[in-house]
Amino acid sequence: MNENTFWILTALAGGRRHGYAILRDVEELTAAKVSLRVTTLYASLERLEREGLVLRAGEEIVDGRARRYYELADGGIEALTAETERLSVRLGAAEKRLAAPRPAAIRPAPATMVWGFAG
Repeated sequence: MNENTFWILTALAGGRRHGYAILRDVEELTAAKVSLRVTTLYASLERLEREGLVLRAGEEIVDGRARRYYELADGGIEALTAETERLSVRLGAAEKRLAAPRPAAIRPAPATMVWGFAG
């Protein structure tokens, strides 16, 4: 799963959202480290809808403009759950390694012998 998909699905895990609210949620969730472009968002939403991960959840007119709402489909919940578990395993493995004491560096012996012959 790519990063944009992860953050869009994560935003929608908070409930039904329109496009601009998804953009705001992604910025908030990532402390502004990820900022989706509007065209990227809507292209992603169309793809996610085709893949059965996102559903259109209504439309309303606000200030003369259509505001389309989206929500997670069951497939989106399953995909986000699987990705979260996958990331959790990776995070746990890295944290375990970083917390473990580091062995002293092993330095190779000087190269005085090559294939059994003194050099």
